[in-house]
Amino acid sequence: MAKFNPWHDVSRGENAPTAVTGIIEIPKGSKAKYELDKDSGMLKLDRVLFSAVHYPAAYGFIPKTYCDDKDPLDILVLCSVEIVPMCLVEAKVIGVMQMVDGDEEDDKIIAVAANDISVNHYNELEDLPPHTLREMQRFFEDYKALEHKSVTVQRFMGREDAYRIIEESIRLYDETFPNGNDHDQKLEQQALNGQG
Repeated sequence: MAKFNPWHDVSRGENAPTAVTGIIEIPKGSKAKYELDKDSGMLKLDRVLFSAVHYPAAYGFIPKTYCDDKDPLDILVLCSVEIVPMCLVEAKVIGVMQMVDGDEEDDKIIAVAANDISVNHYNELEDLPPHTLREMQRFFEDYKALEHKSVTVQRFMGREDAYRIIEESIRLYDETFPNGNDHDQKLEQQALNGQG
């Protein structure tokens, strides 16, 4: 019997790419780097951040997406309240932060919680308070500094670019996991082939 895995078994949202389901791994303000364990579908503590910084927004991923770094597409969700880990949130996409982590592209979709009246009126990155994007950029450029790892935020782009990136990650997911729930078998096959 196949086990439930949030990455593969939760809908990415009926209105993707304009609005998506975000699965939150890390609440805003956390110094803990939680991430989905791909094998078990549980949340694990990857590490406590080395630097004196904390996540500037709720952080997680969009289910049923896949990127070149072998992970689902990351999402930052702005909300006026703390969103707890493993919570599903309907997220309205407003832009994307293009980033290079080590040598890999690592895009971060930027969205607002669709059911939070305090933020759901934001439609574009330009609508956000100016400090918000600077805080995001500074966090991601600084948070691995004491680990002697390099992260570069290349640029922020608008929602049309974000939609395109989401659509590409959906296409790549569908190509990589064509049988949906047979993801365990696919991952085992990749591991056997030295791709996982």
